[in-house]
Amino acid sequence: MRYWTFDVRRSTFDVQTRMTNDLNAEEVRALLKLEPHATCGFVRVTFISNQRIAPGGLPAPFLDGRPAGSALYFMVTPDAPVRLHRIRNDQLYHRYLGDPIEVLMLHENGTSERVVVGPDLQAGQCVQLLIPGNTFHTARVIGRRRWFLGASTEWPGVEKVDVEIGDVEALAAKYPGVADDLRAFQRG
Repeated sequence: MRYWTFDVRRSTFDVQTRMTNDLNAEEVRALLKLEPHATCGFVRVTFISNQRIAPGGLPAPFLDGRPAGSALYFMVTPDAPVRLHRIRNDQLYHRYLGDPIEVLMLHENGTSERVVVGPDLQAGQCVQLLIPGNTFHTARVIGRRRWFLGASTEWPGVEKVDVEIGDVEALAAKYPGVADDLRAFQRG
């Protein structure tokens, strides 16, 4: 009697990989209903917690209260990079599909840091990236396919007053070692 073995997990993964690799940026944007966004390429907010942290329950600058958390999908393309901005809240980037992104962070202590969010763990890329609150950051897609799909989760949840667009020239003066890169990232 002959027995055949079949690894369902591997087969399912291969099919999913082939299916997602066949999608292009426009198809992903349409399927996920992503819209152009002022800071993060294309975005759709997927979660804002119904649980609220009461006014006075958090330190400044969140004294008026906030949702407990929020989340969104975002897509970066050469024509729609992550524009230089910061949010007051800690946020965690998650990588889903497409090419890696190169993230440039400007820390409050005057240092800068580059991190690649992508699938190649052996090359030092990461699939999650913590961006501490009040960290100016920008990102651009790198790679062949020319698009990145990820998500960001934030806590406490983000409200419009928590977002600040960065002044590229003012920050280039404060971080002269990455001034040219700051300008280049804005071009995608």
